[in-house]
Amino acid sequence: MNATLPAEPRSEPLLWLQLLGLAALPLEALLLLLLLAGPDPGPWPWLERGLAWALGVLGPALLLWRRPADVFSLLLLSTPLRGRRELQRRLSGLQQGWGQRLAVVLGAAGLLPLLVWLDRWSVLARDLAPLPDAPRLAALLLCAAVLALMLWQWQQLLQAVWLLLRPAGVVAAANALTTEEIASRRLCLGLPLLLPDPLRFEPGATRKPTISRAAELVSRAEELAPKAAAQAPKAAALNTEPKADPGTSTDAAEAEPRERRNAGDRATGVEAAAAHSPQAADVPDAAAPLDAQPEAAAAPALELATTLETAEGGEPQATAAAQAPDLEPERWAAEPAGPPPTAPEPAQADAARAAAPGPGVESDKASA
Repeated sequence: MNATLPAEPRSEPLLWLQLLGLAALPLEALLLLLLLAGPDPGPWPWLERGLAWALGVLGPALLLWRRPADVFSLLLLSTPLRGRRELQRRLSGLQQGWGQRLAVVLGAAGLLPLLVWLDRWSVLARDLAPLPDAPRLAALLLCAAVLALMLWQWQQLLQAVWLLLRPAGVVAAANALTTEEIASRRLCLGLPLLLPDPLRFEPGATRKPTISRAAELVSRAEELAPKAAAQAPKAAALNTEPKADPGTSTDAAEAEPRERRNAGDRATGVEAAAAHSPQAADVPDAAAPLDAQPEAAAAPALELATTLETAEGGEPQATAAAQAPDLEPERWAAEPAGPPPTAPEPAQADAARAAAPGPGVESDKASA
């Protein structure tokens, strides 16, 4: 079943080539129009048209009535009689009948009004005429040849369509003509050089790969089914094992390095401030314990009291007023990265003030 039936007419390529006459007929009609547009018509245009129709249509029609055109002839080329296959001889046997003769009669009758209509409208194509200076008789003879060609292609077109529509059983039951019968009953024109191979139509060719592929997939699935059943318990055990939350572990791993980086940044900030500020050494470290911070906080007060003792007159108050505001900004400038130092408690501040001598004590010492 890979090849078509032996009596399948669609396997003949020349039958399909005869269908090109459907596109050639309009072009030939246009050629008639251009040929008739050249010379001016004579005093009896109906007689001229009748003469051209009789020469180009009536005579060939009588010939094709008696001997229909061979369907395996392309006018210039044809299939040799001795090299024809059995199917080609059967198709030649189907050409005899009233259908082909009736097609010739209809074609001959239709070409006459077509010739008259083209001759009337040919004046519109005068500028495009290929033979503007040719005599009227020469133009009519060329038109007769074109009409004969159109009649030939008309019959070949109808015969090819009719044979392509024949069922394979009808073709198989037809009588195959011999070489002598074809030469005597058919009009074979052209050089016998055409020997084309038959066409092969395989309707199931596109389905076979799909069916074979489906069968291959089914067999493959049957082979893999036991392996999948054996690996199913292992896959179920792996799915039941608890899994750690990747998000929680990632957050914990990122939090610890972040705290270390913040502590290192604060220490680096304090060291940098101490290096750039001359009074940063007197400022207590923010990272020191809380017990050591009150003594560090009382150091500026003691220094202020010593300055007041050495001052004279109104100078101590001005010096204290000038230095007191500068202590606090310098102290906070030393710690840009860490938190501010904790203020001393009230009891510790009172002890620091008691340790420092007041102005009254200085006056008593001066009077003594």
